[in-house]
Amino acid sequence: MKIPQFIRTNLLLKMTSLNAMVIVVRLFIGFFLQRELTDLVGKDGYAKVGSLRNLMNILMSITSLGVFNGVLKYVAQHKENRPELQKLFSTTFVFTIIGSVVSFLVLFFGAEYFSSYFFYTQDFAYIIKIVAVVVPFISIQRVFNGIVNGLSAYKHYAKIELLAYILGAALTLFLLYQYNIDGALLAIATIPIIQVLVLLFVFVKVLREYIVFSEISFKIPYGKQLLSFTLMSFTATVLVNFVELDLRNMLVDKMGEDDAGIWTAMTTLSQNYMVFSGAIFTLYVIPKFAGITQKNEFVKEVGTIYKTLLPLFALGMLAIYFLRYQFIEYVFIDFNEMAPLFKWQLIGDFIRLMALVLAHQFLAKKMVRNFIFTEILSLALFFGLSHLLVDTYGVEGVVLAHLLRYVIYFFVVLFLVWRYFDKKGKSSAAK
Repeated sequence: MKIPQFIRTNLLLKMTSLNAMVIVVRLFIGFFLQRELTDLVGKDGYAKVGSLRNLMNILMSITSLGVFNGVLKYVAQHKENRPELQKLFSTTFVFTIIGSVVSFLVLFFGAEYFSSYFFYTQDFAYIIKIVAVVVPFISIQRVFNGIVNGLSAYKHYAKIELLAYILGAALTLFLLYQYNIDGALLAIATIPIIQVLVLLFVFVKVLREYIVFSEISFKIPYGKQLLSFTLMSFTATVLVNFVELDLRNMLVDKMGEDDAGIWTAMTTLSQNYMVFSGAIFTLYVIPKFAGITQKNEFVKEVGTIYKTLLPLFALGMLAIYFLRYQFIEYVFIDFNEMAPLFKWQLIGDFIRLMALVLAHQFLAKKMVRNFIFTEILSLALFFGLSHLLVDTYGVEGVVLAHLLRYVIYFFVVLFLVWRYFDKKGKSSAAK
């Protein structure tokens, strides 16, 4: 089947259409997986699944010292300059060694403490130790993914994402059926190994073209450049997941593990459809914004992105909202308390998408202070509003806080991006 002409001539639409096919397959598999998880492990078990996923997300940043966006930026910038790439990869190698060793030691020898923190019992200390052993695969997968995105190899990215997700889902289902909650947690802990193997299988020839492994040295010529990305990643990934963990623990303390599981199910559904935008941001938005210097060019590009993505998201979100009871009946079994949460989560995520498009200017231009300020503001709003609203509205209060935070976040990001171009315009005029 031929791709329509208007898609073939528009890179964003080509990426979007290819990514959409991957996401549709992922959603079908994911919905079946969520159905089995919620049916077999229950609401309290699902809260534990959410906590482990938070830990894995934190480790994606810590084990590689948050170099993902830095690797993406500098690979895109220097993909024709092999000596510069070798300097970048040498620095990345040192960062991942440091991050992985520290993460292993902390997790392995603090397994009982982390089991109590993440799972409310020490019974899963062995899962934490397994995660500690898997740590090198987490860091390798993150760095290699940065290379794939930096090269804008969206076709390879789609293959890697789809194949790794299918194999990971199969492993999760097998271990879930065999060992229930223990099996589900074990699968999540070991999926990074599958992701690395799939990435190497699909992308190893291209990697060899850009990485000369024998020439990688224990030096950090890109240390200063990458450390700013480390700081941004810590704010965006580590703090975000710690706030989610704190809110889940708050719900457990105030309302019980079942209510924490309800909120976790809602955020999991959100992550399943928001993942659609993740690849677009890294493969298209950041590289595109990096090359834009004029306000009118930026406004035009944002308009193109909005016109392409927002209608698709709006239709998808409306479909999810009107089918919410079917989702609860067939996917999140017995999670009936989720129904009132849908409207606030969906509206919040739509505004979040609009804001994140603009906020990726901070990453593209390495605007560290603006990025960190807006991320901390967003997290502080979410944390504070959730604690304020939960006593009155219960679990719904946390989702309301999610919506309110992104309304404020959007206008703050818009102001800062506009100010950046105004200052740039004035400095150019002065010259």
